[in-house]
Amino acid sequence: MKILTVNEKNLKIPRTVILLLKCWRYLAMSFSASLLMSLSVSAYGQERIELADGSSLNVFIMLPTNRTVEVEPSPLVILMAGGPGNASISKDMSQWLGSGFANRGWTVAVPISPNNRSFRGGLGNAKVGQLIEALQLRPTIKAGKVLLGGVSNGGMSALEIAKRDPSRYLGVVAVPALFSDSDKEQSFDGLSIYLRIGGQDQLGWADKFDVTVANLNEAGARLDAEVLDGAPHMFRMDWATLGPWLEGL
Repeated sequence: MKILTVNEKNLKIPRTVILLLKCWRYLAMSFSASLLMSLSVSAYGQERIELADGSSLNVFIMLPTNRTVEVEPSPLVILMAGGPGNASISKDMSQWLGSGFANRGWTVAVPISPNNRSFRGGLGNAKVGQLIEALQLRPTIKAGKVLLGGVSNGGMSALEIAKRDPSRYLGVVAVPALFSDSDKEQSFDGLSIYLRIGGQDQLGWADKFDVTVANLNEAGARLDAEVLDGAPHMFRMDWATLGPWLEGL
């Protein structure tokens, strides 16, 4: 039997998709040891959650580390994966990024995109809102404002959702994301946004950092933004700065 292997040279795969897949592969390998430690002390699984519009989403859920039934309800963070936001990418991100939030007391939900566009556009935005409503019916999850976060296409999904009604959210973790001039129709009304872009971003996003920052400021965001020297499109989280930012929300 001849075994076929994927060769990016003889397949018509967009260069940006190849770069994103390589980034995800690198992160999955580099975080493998820490993931095993995190998952051993945090409840983790995939659920199918019914939404108010009659549809459903498959969602990776990670509970706060060392949670007991006696503790108060935990805050909720919705994380959205990059690229198409499919099951494989969402699972990887729920672990390497989600575990960091779970270790800090958050319930983490990473929905799988139903249309391979992460959660961009009105339909995707609305489904995330319905997911939040469904999850907050659970007594273990805190009511009120939630945190949004995302990587790449997921980061831009998070910004889209937040600007529709910033009063519903604690803030946005966009690592990375872009924000264009055409996105400024609605105001963030002082919402806190944590933005990081790699200085060696393979898609050239570092070149768009200044205009992204200017657009977010003009749209009323309270911004914590930096370029990470030498970092690629997908990078390790800088918890030395993200941790205090979360505590200040």
